[in-house]
Amino acid sequence: MLIPIVAILFGLALLVWSADRFIDGAAATARYAGMPPLLIGMVIIGFGTSAPELFISALSASQGNPGLALGNAYGSNIANIGLILGLTALLSPIAVNASVLRKELPILAGITLLSGLLLLNGQISRLDAGIMLIVFALIMGWSLREGFKGRAEPIIGTTEVEDVAGQMTLKQAIFWLLLGLILLMVSSRILVWGAVDIATSLGVSDLIIGLTIVAVGTSLPELASAFASIRKGEHDLALGNVIGSNLFNTLAVVGLAGMIHPLDVDPALLSRDWPVMAALTFALFVMGYGFRGRIGRINRVEGAALILVFISYTGYLLYSISAAAPQG
Repeated sequence: MLIPIVAILFGLALLVWSADRFIDGAAATARYAGMPPLLIGMVIIGFGTSAPELFISALSASQGNPGLALGNAYGSNIANIGLILGLTALLSPIAVNASVLRKELPILAGITLLSGLLLLNGQISRLDAGIMLIVFALIMGWSLREGFKGRAEPIIGTTEVEDVAGQMTLKQAIFWLLLGLILLMVSSRILVWGAVDIATSLGVSDLIIGLTIVAVGTSLPELASAFASIRKGEHDLALGNVIGSNLFNTLAVVGLAGMIHPLDVDPALLSRDWPVMAALTFALFVMGYGFRGRIGRINRVEGAALILVFISYTGYLLYSISAAAPQG
């Protein structure tokens, strides 16, 4: 058991570090290639910040571990809202501007409902995966169109390009791009091996491991981004990054995994985990719209409530692990 635990911890640390290097190298390379900042922000950074979830779920699907693939994606969504937005709001209230209420949150809510409908038949087929990827492409296209017209900030990849690309030479950028990509693949394989081995040893489904250890670990880039936003006094960036990340996880991560190999859906995912994800998503509406004339924002009390929900949910999952563990 010790070796798989070390493999998970090492794999997570290497995964997060390599994803960061990959983003830096890819953003700088794209900048040298003359790609517009908006495209770098959406395509390079948007994909890069969700690279840990993407690699883990894709590898899990290819190795026949659908629970880990789905648990990683939906568990990351739950962690993004409950843990990351909760901590951010607890430290400093998050203002919710009108455009987020009119566009981004309704889109995320609609995508959440779509994901639930596609789970109902007990499998994410290649047709379902294709629908997810098509919807994702349409949203990306719309967001790019709005961004280039100056009507709105892009939904995905809201981190400032200058902060990510840094001051690299072209050779340095290509080096970190390639090294980051290689280490992403290596760390994903180490992490998946450790997660599956622990699930087998404890007698629990890989879904549980994906929803807990792996999901929180792959959400670390979003947590770091949220804290960076707080330091800059741009708290609304944390909300934008979480909305973009959840949209990416729900459509692109699950869609790619399902396209690689159809995913059987554990009934618990639909009856336990998806409702928690949906409830947290729609809770953002209640907090964002405000009431009694209050300006829409996620305040400290609401942030604490989000954290409490996340702790209670994770505690229940960990209890199920301990209950299933062999005694003696």
